[in-house]
Amino acid sequence: MVFCQKLQKEGPPMSFAPVPGELGQRILENISAEGWKLWMNHQTMLINEKHLNLADPEARAYLTGEMEKFLFGGDYDKVEGYVPPSE
Repeated sequence: MVFCQKLQKEGPPMSFAPVPGELGQRILENISAEGWKLWMNHQTMLINEKHLNLADPEARAYLTGEMEKFLFGGDYDKVEGYVPPSE
């Protein structure tokens, strides 16, 4: 189990670092699989809404910055007009 900094609760860890390097290790040690799934969904919305080209280094740098803010706390970009489904 890992204490997820995103969800502020214990959860099952990921089985491997989702990105290379120091950031990937930090995510592996501090973000649960559930927290990572939330990021993947948010990232997909950002890519679609902002028409990001992942071959563009600036787009990848933007997503990396947003990923850190989303997972570890910060003022991350929201998708305009998106209303999460009620539980």
